[in-house]
Amino acid sequence: MKIQGPNQSGFNPYTKQLKQQADLQKASQRQDKLEISSEAKRLQEGDKIQASRKSHVEQIKAAVQNGEYKVDAEKTAKKMMDFWS
Repeated sequence: MKIQGPNQSGFNPYTKQLKQQADLQKASQRQDKLEISSEAKRLQEGDKIQASRKSHVEQIKAAVQNGEYKVDAEKTAKKMMDFWS
């Protein structure tokens, strides 16, 4: 009978350690992902709308202060009728 010692063929005491190192390498190769939801995109676009709205309000304020602002009564009445019907 031949005894080969503690190192039998097919047995490597470091395989577990090698597997752990391979798993760590795979984990380090992964990249983070970030997705912005459609609601967040809509909210970001809202900032642009607010900025344009603010400039429009400033123009109207300036026109009122200068006495140049005129209200179109027919257009206002039509919008009111469209809203309530």
